Amino acid sequence: MPKLSYAEIARIEERRVALGTAAVVAHAEPIAGGWMAFDGDGSWGNLAVGLGLDGPVSDEELDRLVAFYAQRGVEPRIEVCPFAHESLLRGLAARGFVLREFENVLAREIEPDEDLRALAPRGLPEGLEIVRVDPADEARARAFIDTATSGFRPEGSPIAPALFEVTRRIVAHPQCDSFLALVNGEPAGGGSVETGEEGAALFGASVLPRFRGRGIQQALILRRLERVRERGGSLACIGARPGIPTERNAIRLGFFMAYSKGVLMRRGEGQPGSARANQGRRGPRVGEGQPGSP
Repeated sequence: MPKLSYAEIARIEERRVALGTAAVVAHAEPIAGGWMAFDGDGSWGNLAVGLGLDGPVSDEELDRLVAFYAQRGVEPRIEVCPFAHESLLRGLAARGFVLREFENVLAREIEPDEDLRALAPRGLPEGLEIVRVDPADEARARAFIDTATSGFRPEGSPIAPALFEVTRRIVAHPQCDSFLALVNGEPAGGGSVETGEEGAALFGASVLPRFRGRGIQQALILRRLERVRERGGSLACIGARPGIPTERNAIRLGFFMAYSKGVLMRRGEGQPGSARANQGRRGPRVGEGQPGSP
């Protein structure tokens, strides 16, 4: 059994997501104990998260949330934690929000003396090297961004400018570490990790199609768990849509199901669909959830 309760894990992770998102997007405002964020067309950063964890959510706050996104011309996307006050769901339903999808949050506690590499008894895949990206190395950062975002856009399509910019800010964020997986020197996959004061999260990972099935994602998970411990952390989370390979890989490496949260959206006249939904959230997922963090 985990040392922390599921409710404690949820509060740590949802607040990390809220604060992390606010730190890397173009504009964010605190609301109802969480944050609502906007980052322009094509960005996953158009979302609100962490609301209702401290108690009831008022009608005034929800009206402000609706206006925040309506004024910016994007579809509101709200992540609702199961431990949020019931007034949040009631108020969102009254304003036309509907459930679009679920996300599972898996968690893992890391012991100081745990041999994480022992979880991969066959060792690293042949020819694999996992390197931490130096934010000052522009060429390496670009290679990472192109590779790590590949699973969140149609195969072969260019990366949207907004997605590139927010991912570049994540690479540069001081609480974040990004790792690029190289197979015989060729970029094959990548993923990031943020380590906060109470918890950490692994996110934004993809493996290129021709390199899948070799254990690269598991190796990326293990390396980032090591980084959490190097930074003094003991709790790590991963968000994933139910049933995708990320979930299975995480469970094999000691993660457990901590909680599920709902993703609610409200389509307004003239508003485009949520970028985060369109950036790989509405089809097969091949990597961990996009940050909602750095």
